[in-house]
Amino acid sequence: MKPTLYYIHDPMCSWCWGFRKVWNQVQKDLKGKIDIRIVVGGLAPDSNQIMSETMQKSIQQNWQRIQQHIPGTQFNYSFWQICKPRRSTYPACRAVIAARLQSEKFSKMMVLAIQQAYYLNAKNPSDDLVLIQLAGEIGLDSKQFEIDLSSDECKQLLDKELKLTASLNVNSFPSLILNYKNSNIKIPVDYTYKKAVLLNIQEVILTKNDHLLYKK
Repeated sequence: MKPTLYYIHDPMCSWCWGFRKVWNQVQKDLKGKIDIRIVVGGLAPDSNQIMSETMQKSIQQNWQRIQQHIPGTQFNYSFWQICKPRRSTYPACRAVIAARLQSEKFSKMMVLAIQQAYYLNAKNPSDDLVLIQLAGEIGLDSKQFEIDLSSDECKQLLDKELKLTASLNVNSFPSLILNYKNSNIKIPVDYTYKKAVLLNIQEVILTKNDHLLYKK
């Protein structure tokens, strides 16, 4: 059996947004070599409470750190004036799952739609109305999506992924966990250099000719 690489993320995780380009490159290079399983880890539970000013400032400072660490990463800071931010990412996680219920391809499309809405277009993916609008924009059956978004099935599937995240001992996003020979190995995330990620995986998995991914 092929090794499995778990990618644990949250669609409203700003570091996941910064990692998007490298992660897409890594997935392309690993295609057919390693099974990839994408898991929503749930950064923050449901809440109707508006973030404190302290938390809002802290997240904005985090955005600035990401821009310094990952050149080219864009954020629309007008989000903080236009929206009423809540520390609640479970709705966005359920949206990814609800999209997946219609087709696997839609889950990736929904992640990107949420990230672009949040970070570029100053829309709040903590709001179901925003998520339903995004569903229609990416070609989902928006009525079915709205039903699925609040369904018990969707909530149970999210709970299952949260339990998987906990079982993998993941407490930060994004995280990469390689399951190989019944062991779970944490793979360091490099936000700017795909080859570093691939070489870290190759250190765990050695093939007979020693060129599964890259030679050092």
